[in-house]
Amino acid sequence: MLGLPKTTEFNKRIPKQKFYENLTVPSELKRVFIDQIKVIYWRNKIATTTVNLAAGETVTEIEVFEIKLSAPQLDVAVLKQIDKEIPYHILFLLKYEGKYQAWTAYKEEAGSGANAFKVGTYYHTNWLVESELPLKIDGLNIDKVYEDFVRQIADDALQTDSEESLKASVEKDERRQQLQKQIASLQAKVRKEKQLNKQIQLNGELKKLKNELHLLERT
Repeated sequence: MLGLPKTTEFNKRIPKQKFYENLTVPSELKRVFIDQIKVIYWRNKIATTTVNLAAGETVTEIEVFEIKLSAPQLDVAVLKQIDKEIPYHILFLLKYEGKYQAWTAYKEEAGSGANAFKVGTYYHTNWLVESELPLKIDGLNIDKVYEDFVRQIADDALQTDSEESLKASVEKDERRQQLQKQIASLQAKVRKEKQLNKQIQLNGELKKLKNELHLLERT
């Protein structure tokens, strides 16, 4: 898939129950796997053993999973559960009626050992035919290829003219999203507030948040 070298092809079907048979998985999430997913394929494995790339310092392998859906929506909790179960970085390709969405999240080791990972915000493309997916291997090592995959999928959300790291870009974007939500919430409170002194207080808080957002978007 994605024009990746044949040496990366794995094409192994993974029983979806593998990801929810654990007794600690909530029954609601099990139902999502059953209702929303038809089948899961492990399509490609990008690693030093399958492609001519140097090893990465933080990313050892990138797995490409194709998930065929029953409907054009998937609960993001499903992707989080799969990411928790697989101790490698994953590029998800959701397929529905011949079109694809590419999904991935910034994923890093939790530092607690036992192959534990922290999974951040998920980014995704629009629905596209496979040939239009904005994904290409670009870089000399696995770290760089993974970073470019995330930036390609996130598009404008993570593009930067500086040399900042992917982690810094993701943290900035997460803060931007948080500020936008806080601003929207405060604006709604201002509209509902009847007391003038309370309106002034809320507007002061709103101005601070808008200033922080403005400065963040300029960096």
